[in-house]
Amino acid sequence: MVMLDMVCRRFPAGEIIVAHFDHGIRANSELDMEFVREMAAEYGVEFRSCRAELGAGASEAEAREKRYEFLMKVAAETGGEVWTAHHLDDLVETVTINFLRGTGWRGLTGLDRAGVRRPFLETEMFYESLDRAGIFEYAAKRRLRFREDPSNSWDEYLRNRVRQNLNNSPLRLEQKLEVWRLWKRQRDLRREIDEEVVGLLPEDGRFEREWFRELSESVALEILRAATLRAGLSATRPQLLDFWQAILTYGTGKSFNLPGDRLVKFGKEEFSL
Repeated sequence: MVMLDMVCRRFPAGEIIVAHFDHGIRANSELDMEFVREMAAEYGVEFRSCRAELGAGASEAEAREKRYEFLMKVAAETGGEVWTAHHLDDLVETVTINFLRGTGWRGLTGLDRAGVRRPFLETEMFYESLDRAGIFEYAAKRRLRFREDPSNSWDEYLRNRVRQNLNNSPLRLEQKLEVWRLWKRQRDLRREIDEEVVGLLPEDGRFEREWFRELSESVALEILRAATLRAGLSATRPQLLDFWQAILTYGTGKSFNLPGDRLVKFGKEEFSL
């Protein structure tokens, strides 16, 4: 609601679409949709919505992918881009979760999806990076109405448990901004690395095994990550490590099982992906 208010004060209503996705996870979630529909009408902007029936057992990852699938569809249909209201506290939580999961340096580059902008994390958009406290302060000053998602307090979600721990030992605003500055540096560096690595991939998908014997572990994993993504696969770091070891040690004719039951068969000197 704060992002909508800020955006509507800066851009013509005809350039704005409010898109709401109802996951169908909790009871009465349709009330949120009706509230957002009402607010979009008050601001005079177009409203689009979609409801799924994911059920109470849906994971955070499943809900997120379904949500973005809908949002990206709306953006594609209208020639626009997706804006979300992620803020400094969301960023700190995401970085913390990623490190808890052992994702390595890329854990500092979350909240960076192609085609999606996070205006609260862009100083050029609203002139300051806002945290949760700043957003509540803005909402109070502007007397904005909003609804709180009750699932934000459900203990079964890791993010909620991390949030509670951070609330018990809150960071100062300057500490959050330091995480934000580090995130920006790592995000820009990751984009550069991704561009360079993609340029190293053979167009025909045929890789020389000897090449990987000459690479360091970190470089080999970056190349395999880019190669598997290009092949439509999403592999974890441990899976990529196993794949790299298979490239180095498997005999001719032996196969390695990638996610999605995709088999890679090794020749004496090369393999295809």
